[in-house]
Amino acid sequence: MNNYLLPENDGLPARPSGQWAAEKLYYVKTYIDIFETSMRNKPWRRRNYIDLFAGPGKCVVEETGEHFLGSPLLALTTEHPFTDYFFVDLSSENITALEKRCAATETSSKIRYVIGDSNNRVNQIVEYINRIDKSYIKGMWPSLNLAFLDPEGLELEWKTVEALTKVNKMDLIIHYSQHGLTRNLDLCYAVEGETVIDRFFGDREWRKIFKPWRAKGNRKGLHRQLIDYYKSKLQNLGYQEIRNENETGIEPLMRSSKQAPLYRLLFASKHPLGHNFWKSVTRRNLHGQKRLF
Repeated sequence: MNNYLLPENDGLPARPSGQWAAEKLYYVKTYIDIFETSMRNKPWRRRNYIDLFAGPGKCVVEETGEHFLGSPLLALTTEHPFTDYFFVDLSSENITALEKRCAATETSSKIRYVIGDSNNRVNQIVEYINRIDKSYIKGMWPSLNLAFLDPEGLELEWKTVEALTKVNKMDLIIHYSQHGLTRNLDLCYAVEGETVIDRFFGDREWRKIFKPWRAKGNRKGLHRQLIDYYKSKLQNLGYQEIRNENETGIEPLMRSSKQAPLYRLLFASKHPLGHNFWKSVTRRNLHGQKRLF
């Protein structure tokens, strides 16, 4: 038996990472497990998992050499697998490694691999899912979908999120790069032309939010406003807005080994059940401890 599906070095490329990625993937895996356990026996046409920044399938902590499974393999090896998978990555080397690893699973025939920029390739995935849903089958519901959008920085563009929402039932787990935005806000604000942050938010409105913060030495609270704006755009696309006194608790923050903020996971669903699942998932951290918000 090969070790392609085990959290160890199998000789294939792995994505360099930090220990914080293990916490991120804990939340993703736990949501996948709840999502699939709860939905598997309902008459969905298909249950699709979409990973637009799939990587090679494994991560490695650079300081320690520790390996762990990436999101594609976690989604494939869940107790109740999805019926279909879409894995996209810009790197052909990553896709080659991912294919070798996925071939060791029993559901490898259900995977579609796409090499290229996910911001340009997402439409073909959306069109494929919608085409399947349009074919009438008595007693069957449209497809149920979960997309994990986990770039390494600010590569995810709003147009990609918007494209995914053209599918009727699409839950989203979105990487919000707090560190990437912090590093680029001042620089991008000074540029008149389109910037990577404009593409991330899908417009220039973030500049109005950022403008009052430019002269402040302490920018604590800035990302709360930016996240709220991003989520308001999701709400305009039909996603539910869930607020409470501990709202940041449902947006787990990953930190570096020096406790510097790196990124948050944002969740979006058009159904309250999805939010109930996510709240349950994020209530505790990787070590089973209640999270401090």
